[in-house]
Amino acid sequence: MSSLAQRRILITGAGSGLGAAMARRFVAAGARVALADLDPAKAARVCGEIDPQGDSTLGIGMDVGRQPAVFDALTAVLERWGGLDVLVNNAGTDVTAPIDEVTYSAWTRVLETNLIGPFLLSKAALPALKASDGGRGGHIINVASTASLRAWPNASAYHASKWGLLGLSKALHAELRASGVRVSSLIAGGMRTPFLLERFPDLDPQTLQDPANVAEAAQLVLSLPRGSVIAELMVLPDQETSWP
Repeated sequence: MSSLAQRRILITGAGSGLGAAMARRFVAAGARVALADLDPAKAARVCGEIDPQGDSTLGIGMDVGRQPAVFDALTAVLERWGGLDVLVNNAGTDVTAPIDEVTYSAWTRVLETNLIGPFLLSKAALPALKASDGGRGGHIINVASTASLRAWPNASAYHASKWGLLGLSKALHAELRASGVRVSSLIAGGMRTPFLLERFPDLDPQTLQDPANVAEAAQLVLSLPRGSVIAELMVLPDQETSWP
């Protein structure tokens, strides 16, 4: 398997949950990781926890749905480490409400974060990713969800964004292969993260999976030797009851 040592990785939504778990695992494997989050204090806290000396992490406040913020974040990464090898589009948000109650601003915010953000970041990072590994190309991981493959009530914006993200990921997988940039869709089932547990207190945490397990799967995706790519990987809790 390929090593993550010294690879330069940008993770969005890294202030908690899966993003923080991936950052922790990648740094432990020797990578240099930029942790971007809408709340810069959260990103800074995780950086301090996993890299007290600050040698291998960079905390960034970023709204992924705003093009100037995306440009500033990528500029900070390039100034710090001189390039980018991996982009992980992990930031996500949701609004839980029936369609006749969802406001335009709420709907737009979900799409901006979950779909427009990955587009903006992938587009802006592409020159650096093409130059990665001596011009052989870097890697994009788009963190999708089982919500990109099935549907349930009161989550229309989330489903629209995640189905769109999976479509974008598949399109980039086909479009960028000639440049050497590998693109993977990581489809994650329910995890024990604030994203679910803070919004749905009746959920049984024991039916959800540890985000550290999904982070391990992400490392597997990045560690596959050149010449192959894991285009799509689904990671479910073993107690998942709503998936065959």
